[in-house]
Amino acid sequence: MPTELNPAFQWLRAGDEIFPAMLAAIDAARQSVCLEVYTFEDSLLGRQFREALIRARGRGARVRVLVDAIGSVLLPNPFWDPLLQAGGEARVFNALGLRHVAIRSHRKLLVSDERLAVIGGFNIASAYEGDGVRRGWCDVAMRIDGPPAKELAVSFEDMFARAEFRHKRFMRWRKSGAKKAVTLPAEQILLSGPGRGRNPFKKALQQDLAQAKDIRIAIAYFLPMWRLRRALMRVARRGGRVQLILAGKSDVPLAQLAAQSLYRRLLRSGVEIYEYQPQILHAKLVIVDDIVYAGSSNLDVRSLQLNYELMIRFTDAGLVAGAREIFEDLLKNCRRITAEDWNRSRSFWQRLKRRWAYFLLNRVDRHITRWQWRALPK
Repeated sequence: MPTELNPAFQWLRAGDEIFPAMLAAIDAARQSVCLEVYTFEDSLLGRQFREALIRARGRGARVRVLVDAIGSVLLPNPFWDPLLQAGGEARVFNALGLRHVAIRSHRKLLVSDERLAVIGGFNIASAYEGDGVRRGWCDVAMRIDGPPAKELAVSFEDMFARAEFRHKRFMRWRKSGAKKAVTLPAEQILLSGPGRGRNPFKKALQQDLAQAKDIRIAIAYFLPMWRLRRALMRVARRGGRVQLILAGKSDVPLAQLAAQSLYRRLLRSGVEIYEYQPQILHAKLVIVDDIVYAGSSNLDVRSLQLNYELMIRFTDAGLVAGAREIFEDLLKNCRRITAEDWNRSRSFWQRLKRRWAYFLLNRVDRHITRWQWRALPK
């Protein structure tokens, strides 16, 4: 029998499905709208969202928007004036400054009336419009109707309050309040950020990988720490299946080079590597046996140690089945990388570029961000 889908959850593929669902959620709002993205672009799509938010405010809903200063650096300062004049609120997370410019919020979240939410890897930008195959970046999101939305609204409240990035005395020495796991009957909301304490997403994933037999990951930026890489290779070595769909085209070529620096060892361990071909891959989807993770976090040093991120861990059988279907569809548009082909194609210059990319993203970026975190007021 086919797995019954939970009506409270719906997978959304690429902008053609994600953006209409988000706009519909805003138009349905009567009490509140919370929108949080890394990149918000002044485009036809961006103006459609702004108008929808203004309409929600006109119905009496409290409307708040949070965008990241780096991710939305090209957004003109007056863009939100019409929303502000209508009584809405808009904030920029960690306004640009040399003291802590490397600390960013990478979360993507929409919550309507604390009842309906959309999470995923999306940004509000024209590059995401399309089906992810013929046009537009390939991304994945989820529409959530029910109790998790209320907890997600609480997490937005916390980030909205953090936007100005003012830290209390000795804050950097304390365990970060941004790092926590909210456990619900069938889900875990995994919130992470910079500072002291373990990343809840990384911790949960490591625990799930320990006994895993079947792993499928579609991820935009892949540069996990050694322990996670070792866990993946162990699954493959003991006869499990590990399939990685990584970027064949990337908006960050340096990140793609860094990921490719890991291919040789992963392939030798039996890990299957595929590169998505038609469009830029921006998805964040992790399936471990009968568990699925979705949200904003990549599997790289920046997402796992430096950024503010949001992931949800699901065990619902219907959701896992839907995630597997998405993964299989992505595979149809991938090129498999074999160990033989990879070894033949590597030149000295390519190896050098990949090692430098690994060094810059795995070492330099991490140390700059940690230095800026240590430099916060104390």
